[in-house]
Amino acid sequence: MTTHSAPLTIAEIAELADVSVSTVSKVVNGKAEVSPSTRTNVERIIERYGYRRQRKQASRISLVELVFHELEPASGYAMEIIAGVEETTRRHKLSLVLSHLQGRQVADPEWFDGFLHRRPSGLIAVFSEFSPGQREQLRRRNIPLVLVDPRGEPGHDMPSVGAGNWNGGLTATRHLLGLGHRRIAIITGPPHLLSARARLDGYRAAMDQAGAPVDPSLVREARFLVEDGFEHTLSLLALPDPPTAIFASDDGQAMGVYQAVARMGLRVPGDVSVVGFDDLTPAQWVTPPLTTVRQPLREMGTAAASMVVALARNEPLPHNRLIFTTDLVVRGSTAEVPPPDQVGRARSAAPASQ
Repeated sequence: MTTHSAPLTIAEIAELADVSVSTVSKVVNGKAEVSPSTRTNVERIIERYGYRRQRKQASRISLVELVFHELEPASGYAMEIIAGVEETTRRHKLSLVLSHLQGRQVADPEWFDGFLHRRPSGLIAVFSEFSPGQREQLRRRNIPLVLVDPRGEPGHDMPSVGAGNWNGGLTATRHLLGLGHRRIAIITGPPHLLSARARLDGYRAAMDQAGAPVDPSLVREARFLVEDGFEHTLSLLALPDPPTAIFASDDGQAMGVYQAVARMGLRVPGDVSVVGFDDLTPAQWVTPPLTTVRQPLREMGTAAASMVVALARNEPLPHNRLIFTTDLVVRGSTAEVPPPDQVGRARSAAPASQ
């Protein structure tokens, strides 16, 4: 019996399974017209020995799939990522398929089966996860996976692209502290997201370094949505000792903060300073223009697509994990903390919700 120390080609798998090459090809590419017993036998051989594409196939990439955890109708975040990925796929004459998991945390089997039927050359996942079994199927089929803004710690062997979220949270909070603010609220992102936890940790680190205690009532867990920024700000401004500054963990939340501040008859930054995160296009056009932490989303998408292209061509990556720097962009939404006798608070001027 021959001992195999390297992954098998389709022809070698066909010989071991005593089936045709076309049958093995159908199994590998997720096609349905194969009997269950034959499929099981072929997959057992692939699981045991592995499968490698012939080099000429690996270099002939044609389709890259970009999948999001969910897509908001007007998500500037998503559009920046898409633009970056599309820039690279267009340059390499590749097709780009866009899909989303409709809010699911892990890809469901139905979506994953459809994905395999499309026979992609690579997969870029944003805020998305895959089960160990799904990752194994990707590995067996030599479909490279690159994570953008991974939900959790990706591990050293998983190619990923992210941003300096901790440093961004630290820098945003230090900016507000430098303006004299001490009652600084934060509206976080979902706690299951690594980026949201890192921004919160950066906020806590800055407060701790400044000797400013963190009031638990000023830490609000939310989704990256305008309405969450709005509702939490109404609640924050209704506190007996409301914050003088709010750090929103994304620009969408910050837009909600603006609306809530106006609803309460207050002003940005005269009564409440506001900092966002992302630096999406609307940040510079709102009134006043938003101070925010810029993360280079388009560049992150471009880098992720370049990594997928390289992996699909069996080219080594210089780095498995890329972390882009974040920068504070100071505009008109932050100012020195106003003296207590100049703060025109009107907390009772409007109801707490729409």
